[in-house]
Amino acid sequence: MNKQLLGVVDATAFHEGLEDLMIHRSLAAVPFAGRYRLIDFVLSSMVNSGIRSVAIFPKFQYRSLMDHLGSGKNWDLNRKRDGLFFFPSPNIEGNSQGFGCFEHFSANMDFFNRSLQKYSLITNCYTVSNMNYTEILNKHIASGCDITEISKKGKSLGMFIVKTSLLVELIKTREETGYKTMKDVVLDINHSYKICSYEYDGYAEMIDSIQKYFSTSLNILNPNIWKQVFLKNRPIYTKVKDEPPTRYLKESLVQNAMIANGCQIEGRVENSIIARGVKIGKGTTIKNCIILQKCSIGENCMLDSVILDKDVRIEDGTVMVGLPTKPHVIRKGTVQGALIKS
Repeated sequence: MNKQLLGVVDATAFHEGLEDLMIHRSLAAVPFAGRYRLIDFVLSSMVNSGIRSVAIFPKFQYRSLMDHLGSGKNWDLNRKRDGLFFFPSPNIEGNSQGFGCFEHFSANMDFFNRSLQKYSLITNCYTVSNMNYTEILNKHIASGCDITEISKKGKSLGMFIVKTSLLVELIKTREETGYKTMKDVVLDINHSYKICSYEYDGYAEMIDSIQKYFSTSLNILNPNIWKQVFLKNRPIYTKVKDEPPTRYLKESLVQNAMIANGCQIEGRVENSIIARGVKIGKGTTIKNCIILQKCSIGENCMLDSVILDKDVRIEDGTVMVGLPTKPHVIRKGTVQGALIKS
């Protein structure tokens, strides 16, 4: 029996609350946990579940996403048969029609028609989890469901399992039925399909706001949560970059932090996530912060509840304090501090 899954990742999402981090990249490519991107979690879950054919459907600012994914080699998806496919939206300027837009899928019907996988998994690109889709597929088949929606505590995670043949039928008949997305099918009380809900009991968080991004990032520092996401037998894959180990100078002090390689730490770092290639100057305190790649923070600074996007430069003596419920966000490439005030 063909129990293989076809992976379909909707990467068209745009959440206004995350605009500061999405000016130069799509939501799927937003950095997370020091060395990953949000799409790494769903993509790694797919690969670890035996999925060998994955289609990415992006729409906004997807150059960074394409650069990150490349040929799919880091996820073992650079294959002669199946592999990683990239299908940008044919209507870049149009308004989004919702998650899993059938209109977007219809522009790439050859992909679905040629796929040999009997079932399809449609997911969003911004859920942080490490999910075994094989178990969910087996439950879907055993229950005789037409569509299985994956949820967490009764809330949809924006993930659906469906027969590929039924997905193709829904795409082709979208004009007659009025179904624009898979969610439209599930919510229609007059449909004739057997809809099932799979309650996922593992860790899963959807990143749909700055507050959720900030809290989920810092929650990863909790060992109980970290152990549910980063599993030895189900690793989270990402783009490999060769950089030297982080250098900790004599006066540095680090407590409960996740620090990627290539950094230089002279100051104090507490309860924070530091991405690759970050420099933190002498006498500086970084607390409850998310510092993205290649930021440079000067001496005698104080940062608390702050998110710095890539390539931000913080001048000496700068003080920036946000709130856990409303972190201060500095956009990519900004210079903040003494020079900008002069």
